[in-house]
Amino acid sequence: MANPFGKMPGGKMPGGLGDLMKQAQKAMEEASRVEAELDEVRVEGQSGGGLVKVTATGKAEVLTIKIAKEVVDPEDVEALEDLVTLAVREAVDKANTMREERLKSVMPAGMGGGGGLGGLF
Repeated sequence: MANPFGKMPGGKMPGGLGDLMKQAQKAMEEASRVEAELDEVRVEGQSGGGLVKVTATGKAEVLTIKIAKEVVDPEDVEALEDLVTLAVREAVDKANTMREERLKSVMPAGMGGGGGLGGLF
């Protein structure tokens, strides 16, 4: 099939499409950089007034769970399970929010900076 645009001078793409492709490439490189940084960032979720603490990466990977001795009651395991669940949710929510904000900050307008790229980020 023949190129519908014909031969373009200097092999450039029509209508600034080349510039758009460069912007997309740069944005993807920046997104990769942010993803690498998120491996190093730590967020904390807690519940029970700090009796249960969860540490996660910026990518929402749970690293540690700390439980204070005074919250461990063999007669009420369900309460401890609830506290752990709440702390994990908080840490994961913080990490996901941070990730979204950082990725949006490196994306050009119309390419994710305003929620574009079809939810890719």
